[in-house]
Amino acid sequence: MAKVDTVEKITSVALSLLDSLGIELVELEYRKEGQGMVLRLFIDKPGGIMLDDCADVSRELSELLDVEEVIESHYNLEVSSPGLNRPLTKPADYERYAGKLVKVRTFEMVPDDAGNMRKTFLGLLVGLKDGVVLLTLKEGQPASIPFNKIAKTNLEFEF
Repeated sequence: MAKVDTVEKITSVALSLLDSLGIELVELEYRKEGQGMVLRLFIDKPGGIMLDDCADVSRELSELLDVEEVIESHYNLEVSSPGLNRPLTKPADYERYAGKLVKVRTFEMVPDDAGNMRKTFLGLLVGLKDGVVLLTLKEGQPASIPFNKIAKTNLEFEF
């Protein structure tokens, strides 16, 4: 079975379980690390994720994956919260976290609204409109970044 097929099946099983628990799948990674494979899930819910949530998801997901024989080889399962620097992975995240400080990294150089070319943008998230992420940069000027040019966006913790 191809790795893409395996990831799709893992995601389907994980989403079914998490939906039943009222938990959101933030990110799922399945990759080779060291000598073996690692399946890593980052989960969240309103009010935050507690250690018991991670333990419950880990136990139940492990059983489901074993019963359905989704993963053919040995793997290590890690389940955790996304942490303070939570990644924004879905369009809805850009609306939910409007008003928060974010760091956006793009695949290629993109101009901010003042014409300055950059790959990293730090500022307050305004939201997402018509496929464009809107920010007010720390320097004060606005930036409009096409969603399809974004490699990674994370919340930034303010001290």
